[in-house]
Amino acid sequence: MKTLTLEQYDVPRRLRQFSVLTKPRVNTLIVFCAMIGMFLAVPDGLPGAGVVLAATVGIALVAGAAAAMNCLIEQQIDARMARTRARPTARGELGTGEILLFAGVLGAVGLWILYVLVNPLTMWLTLATFVGYAVVYTVFLKPKTPQNIVIGGASGAMPPVLGWAAVTGEVSADALLLFLIIFAWTPPHFWALALYRTADYARAGLPMLPVTHGSKFTRLSVLLYTCILFGVTLLPFATRMSGLLYLASAVVLGGIFLRYAWRLYVSYSDKLSQQTFRYSILYLSSLFAALLVDHYLRF
Repeated sequence: MKTLTLEQYDVPRRLRQFSVLTKPRVNTLIVFCAMIGMFLAVPDGLPGAGVVLAATVGIALVAGAAAAMNCLIEQQIDARMARTRARPTARGELGTGEILLFAGVLGAVGLWILYVLVNPLTMWLTLATFVGYAVVYTVFLKPKTPQNIVIGGASGAMPPVLGWAAVTGEVSADALLLFLIIFAWTPPHFWALALYRTADYARAGLPMLPVTHGSKFTRLSVLLYTCILFGVTLLPFATRMSGLLYLASAVVLGGIFLRYAWRLYVSYSDKLSQQTFRYSILYLSSLFAALLVDHYLRF
């Protein structure tokens, strides 16, 4: 068997392929929400820089490992979908052993950092999140139930809880409120994507809601969940976790989201569905940023 030398082995290309497996854009939002949890957990002042750095790196590494495992498990599905067929796993550019080693090292280092440099609770919660996403959601929920996004959303809603636990060593009611916001945000966010990718999901054999229940039912579900989300985002003000700046931001951002959801329901188009999906990402990051700014303006 021919052996490649280091000069023949395209290292930069290989690194790019492994980087794609970690889903950098998704990982960035995960880390952002986790950091918001870290800063909100401190009633006065700032969290320790060392803890913030260690927790951020650890959570990012484990999230990257979970994403890589997701790509490995779904490589056959990804190969049938236009949105994901360019992934190196779908194209067969990376071997199973390579991906398992990559994900294993990434996850192990991340969990070690969290256990040793942060605290055991954060490590265990992060491990549970990894299992929830890479195993429970990817293996059991996504291919078997149209409620995959709703149930599996629990894993995606964990980042601010992880950040909170990293700084305080516990999980408080306020941390769970941040969890609830992302949990309610997840269905309208993903269903907006699924609406204009319905043919893709049908071709891959995945029971996403627009595939199993049709476009109109899914659009109604997006609207109803957006209404629930609007109400949930008012709770930080109701519980005195936040002030008027956050309240105003939540109302304005939520009002725009509701308008998108209503238009999606009454006059659907793929373009509008794409716009709704993109806005949902801006919405969540802006909402959490407003919560952070409000937090520091109040003390």
